[in-house]
Amino acid sequence: MKTEFQDVSETQKKITIEIPSDVVDAEIDRVAKGYSKQARLPGFRPGKVPSNIIKQRFREEIHHEVMHGLIPRAIEEALQERGIEPVSTPDIKDVSLREGEPLKFTADVETVPPFDPGDLSTITLRQHSSTVTEDAVEKTLERLRERGAKFETVEGRPLSEADTAVVDLDRTDPDGKVDHHEGVSIELGAAGNPPGFDQHLLGMNAAEEKTFVIHFPDDYAVKDMANTDVTYKVTVKEIRRKVLPLLDDEFAKDVGDFESLATLRDRVRADMQAEAEQHAKQHVRSDLLKQLGQRIGFELPPSLVDKEIERRLEEFARRLMDQGVDPRKAGIDWSQFREAQREPARDAVASALVLDEIARRENLTVTSADVDKELEQFASASGRTPAALRAQLEKEGGVVRLTAGLRREKAVDFAMSHAKMTTD
Repeated sequence: MKTEFQDVSETQKKITIEIPSDVVDAEIDRVAKGYSKQARLPGFRPGKVPSNIIKQRFREEIHHEVMHGLIPRAIEEALQERGIEPVSTPDIKDVSLREGEPLKFTADVETVPPFDPGDLSTITLRQHSSTVTEDAVEKTLERLRERGAKFETVEGRPLSEADTAVVDLDRTDPDGKVDHHEGVSIELGAAGNPPGFDQHLLGMNAAEEKTFVIHFPDDYAVKDMANTDVTYKVTVKEIRRKVLPLLDDEFAKDVGDFESLATLRDRVRADMQAEAEQHAKQHVRSDLLKQLGQRIGFELPPSLVDKEIERRLEEFARRLMDQGVDPRKAGIDWSQFREAQREPARDAVASALVLDEIARRENLTVTSADVDKELEQFASASGRTPAALRAQLEKEGGVVRLTAGLRREKAVDFAMSHAKMTTD
């Protein structure tokens, strides 16, 4: 077999392969013999059809099987001789197959060139503080109070700041179009209210009606509304005020299974501490992966980047479906979304390649016990049995991906243990 390699780039190789005619003819004869045993042609007894007729009658089918049998083996042999490991299925082109002649074709192959991840001890990572202040705890408790707020009807006084007005409203646009709304709740002081709107409502009483014009300035955030005048006709139906619950033991019991406010405060602090620690760890991990990815000094194989982009799109679409949203009707520009994923996909592929190389150099392996432990955790989180989850993953080829992911996690731990860590 003759092979010729051409370096298109560091990650792309073109292989020209020529398989000798005697090998090709022997394969054609072997495949044709199989067709001869099964062929049923008029004028011939089963199994007695001459070979030349079989080859003529089933030429396309025979040649297809011959190519399917010889080409993959030839490519694998050529790559093994050069120590090249493809990262995607080779792209076969320019196939020439004729009986009595060599089988010729070319194959475009994407691969990752040898590279050195470098000295991991030169990586410096910063561990951000995960301390939770008492002020942060109190702010969280205040947000819980806001969620537990109730609205009470106010009588005997006009609207004042921080009140909520329940109104019937007519909104007339500059083009004369009128939008009518009934029973709208408007919180005075809310950031989304039109500019100057609150000032017109202040001092109004229940059952009072008022018409006024709001001018939207040139720099208004909603461009279609900028520099326009809108007329509002408002009828106040009810005045309400927000009443926050007292921050006491009864409030804690209403929030959940807490004996006292002190117990609730301890739980809030513990949850915030765990979240802060997780955020700090994730920040360090992201920084590590970024620095590892920057150690790739060659252009990444396009197929790996495209595959990562597709994975991200599929994951996002699954999240939409989990929320009951049809991705096809979500109004998303998928071409723009895809392109926005290209840079983060490159970063993810680059760091994954470095982690794989670290794992290879350090002989990091994943045991069956590691896989079982991970399956148990996944199963517990999803409410399924480990056996059922394993069966599904094996059916979908997910165990291989799971093992590769665990191997990379071991490489992350290895790199982390050799990096320098500083703190805020």
